[in-house]
Amino acid sequence: MQPSNEILAALAICRRGFLSVGAFSAVINLLMLAPALYMLQVYDRVLASGNQMTLAMLTLMVLGLYVFMGGLEWVRSLVVIRLGAQIDQRLGARVYDATFDASLRVGRGSSAQPLNDLTSLRQFATGNALFALFDAPWFPLYLAVLFLFHPWLGWLALGGAVLLLALTWGNQWLTRAALAEAGQLAIQSTQAASAHLRNAEATEAMGMLARLRQRWQAEHGRFLHLQNRASEQGAGFAAASKGVRLALQSLMLGLGALLAVEGQITPGMMIAGSILAGRVLSPLDQLIGAWKQWSGAQQAYQRLRDLLRAQPPRASGMRLPAPRGELRVEQLSACAPGSRTPVLAGVSFALEPGQRLVVLGPSGCGKSSLARLLVAAQAPLSGKVRLDGADLQQWDKSVLGPYLGYLPQDVQLFAGSIAENIARFAEVEADKVVAAAQMAGVHELILRLPQGYDTRLGEGGAGLSGGQKQRIGLARAVYGLPALIVLDEPDANLDEAGEQALLAALDRLREQGRTLVLVSHRPALLKGADQLLVLRGGQMQAFGPAARVLQDLQQAARPTPQSAPVRRVAPTLSMSYGAVPGGQQ
Repeated sequence: MQPSNEILAALAICRRGFLSVGAFSAVINLLMLAPALYMLQVYDRVLASGNQMTLAMLTLMVLGLYVFMGGLEWVRSLVVIRLGAQIDQRLGARVYDATFDASLRVGRGSSAQPLNDLTSLRQFATGNALFALFDAPWFPLYLAVLFLFHPWLGWLALGGAVLLLALTWGNQWLTRAALAEAGQLAIQSTQAASAHLRNAEATEAMGMLARLRQRWQAEHGRFLHLQNRASEQGAGFAAASKGVRLALQSLMLGLGALLAVEGQITPGMMIAGSILAGRVLSPLDQLIGAWKQWSGAQQAYQRLRDLLRAQPPRASGMRLPAPRGELRVEQLSACAPGSRTPVLAGVSFALEPGQRLVVLGPSGCGKSSLARLLVAAQAPLSGKVRLDGADLQQWDKSVLGPYLGYLPQDVQLFAGSIAENIARFAEVEADKVVAAAQMAGVHELILRLPQGYDTRLGEGGAGLSGGQKQRIGLARAVYGLPALIVLDEPDANLDEAGEQALLAALDRLREQGRTLVLVSHRPALLKGADQLLVLRGGQMQAFGPAARVLQDLQQAARPTPQSAPVRRVAPTLSMSYGAVPGGQQ
């Protein structure tokens, strides 16, 4: 079954507005006959009779029509602007969610280009290109009047219109592929430049600026080459179109003069015919001028359509009772974001409410992927993660969020106050914010900042050190005392004081009966663990009570002749996990 087109559906909802624009355009285009009819009457009646009163009345009438037409143009513009806003309102949240879901699937660094594409569509819907589309169907009316004046005048205008349409089609045929490729290269080069800027410190420290700039210039240069080639071709067609229009106006006057001399038309028809010929070509000329905007909007529409089809709307899950923190993982398998290679396979374990699990394993074994799966930040390939018996995918994510706490490896704070970041940008409840900061051991640190909890942060937490961001991120994770808290390398950027504050926070969370999952290499976090999970190559190597798993690791680390196969693994285990309490480094 073909998936529905949400963009066309949104446009269909606004069809009454578009019909209104069409009705205004019809009246405006009828009023566009006024200048030609005015000149016809002036040349054929006023000049022949010399009646100044007739001239004055005709002039007042045409001025009144111009004022009325200007008012209609203004109202039509207001309607179109509001239509653009309605389309944005109907699609904005959906496109934002789809962009967010796509980012979760492909990993960090995905583009916000779909939001720019939505802006392009809105600008097209509120720009001159849309007016040209509504005005173009009316050119046969002006052509019919020319045929009424004289068939030769009509055929000349029709020939000019056909020539302009041929030029438009040729422009589209020659430049479409180049413009599409140039647009894609522009997106890629912008994304590359953004990535370079995000990593400016490492780039500067390791002297990579010149090489990265060279890579960006190469990609940007290909974009410019294609863009310039398409623009040069388009400029040629635009110049040819302008020449055709000017030539047609002169030919129309010349042919009209010839017919007037022969007595087949009046002098007024000659002048009116020249004006009407301009009206015949004007919408076509506007379409040619707006071709680049039309092409960009078409590409934006196709990208948005594909995105919305690939990322269906989120299902609103059933509202379930508040969880206690019972965690069940059943045959969980997953790939890393943006990859098709499995990083986890067949992982199963269970935690009771209030238990603390520490996940161990070498780099690349799937620990961070498991952490994302446990908080529904990533969808599994197969298997289930159940919280109090309910699959996380059954929950409404906005309802589930307050029951989960998550601290990723790379802590990202958002532009706003520290209090807003800790409160997860919900309504700031001062008591809860301070309690979370105190539990994370960051309360005193925040008070030393210039505006305390009201200190404004830049995007990404700009202005804070890595350790400060991590401790504020921990406060955000424990805000509201979630039932399940997952911390991925929570001590990676902490000094000794920060590590002591983390350990104290973990003890307080245990006292509150919160289920904890910690990913770490450091032995300090092993203390107090109820369960240990050892991952290697994406698979479970060991799981069970912490004391028993540690004992097994220590035994595996002892070199004995009877355990030759284990000796090949044990040194790697020991080195990967750090010092095992009671064991050998």
